[in-house]
Amino acid sequence: MPPQQDTRALSNGQGPARRTRSPAAAFLPGLTPLRGIAALWVVLYHYTKVFPALHPDHISRLIGGGYLAVDLFFLLSGFVMTHVYRDTFASTVEWKGYAHFLEARVARLYPLHLAILLLFLATALTANAARLAAGATVEPIPLEGARSLSAFLANLVMLQGLHASALSWNYPAWSISVEFMAYLLLPALLLLLCRASTAAKAAVVCLPLAALGWFAHVTHGDFNQWDGPLALLRCGPEFVLGVVLYRIWLTRAAHRILRSDAGFALIVLCVLLGLLLGAADMTLVALFPLLLLTSVSNEGVAGRLLNAPPLVWLGEISYALYLFHDLVQYATTRILGGAGIGGPASLTPAQSLLLCAAMAALSLLLAAAAHQRIEVPGRRYLRGAFERGRAKLTSALASRRQPPPDLDWPRQAST
Repeated sequence: MPPQQDTRALSNGQGPARRTRSPAAAFLPGLTPLRGIAALWVVLYHYTKVFPALHPDHISRLIGGGYLAVDLFFLLSGFVMTHVYRDTFASTVEWKGYAHFLEARVARLYPLHLAILLLFLATALTANAARLAAGATVEPIPLEGARSLSAFLANLVMLQGLHASALSWNYPAWSISVEFMAYLLLPALLLLLCRASTAAKAAVVCLPLAALGWFAHVTHGDFNQWDGPLALLRCGPEFVLGVVLYRIWLTRAAHRILRSDAGFALIVLCVLLGLLLGAADMTLVALFPLLLLTSVSNEGVAGRLLNAPPLVWLGEISYALYLFHDLVQYATTRILGGAGIGGPASLTPAQSLLLCAAMAALSLLLAAAAHQRIEVPGRRYLRGAFERGRAKLTSALASRRQPPPDLDWPRQAST
């Protein structure tokens, strides 16, 4: 998922934000709450799947379609990253600027990812120690496969998205691995959109659409693909479409059409009806660009409701919520097994609902704490570490360029 971006200045509400230099790009209202709602949608989807009595297939696709939030995440990510970095890479892509860009992305994604990865490992070791103390059989951490030593190493370098089914510890983290791969190409893509010919720009629009069409054909319309090449084919084009959407949003015509409450309500209604009536995944994903554009453009009542403090708060902790909720699920299932309850399948619908609600509440609390105590301080620390490292490297290179002292100078001066 796309993490919350570090843009704080508020838009003036008079249309698309003015072109400003990164990293002080204007904040985009509406997108932070939208990201929070999408993250909570994923949480509810995953949690209800754990409990057979609450399985989303038996309730409503309003919950069962939660995997589509990932598609919305990648559109959001391409859109927001273009907003922040479009001027930085509009004319050229230099190694120094590219390195600074990657440092900022690593500082944004990595601290919380690493912290939760270590918590997963600690939870697994603690559970094994408890079983050993109780005299039960202990299954050691395997060398290969999911939640193995090799998967741990892959997560350390954020390569789990290449084969998530065999390289995951925190399963939702597959998407941040794929997202980082998309970041690697973003500067070149922004440069292409700014300097290329009209035909090349048209290709940038058509190729991701064609790729998504091919993806839908290969998967028979099932967008719930998170493993290996299909995950890349799903999310890569959506990230590029997010970049293109931003270019469209900058036009005044698009803003005039999309800023009304009626337009926002119509798109939300279409998405909800599509979910309730079982519309194809491709149809729902095709509505997400309009949902994004109406959310960021609205200047009426809908915009004020969407930017209500609780929803903004939810968006601010969305990255932590997305990463933390699988740890809560993992720990809960281990506790149920250790307590001899037999797992979620043995619970009644009422028990399942209560436990699911408790897990969601705990995930929100832990996400809020992790955002304040790990995510934000970790980002600041890594940025400072990168800056100190650059300063030391610059100083070392400068000292090497200085000519050596002339040892003969005192003798020559005395003669």
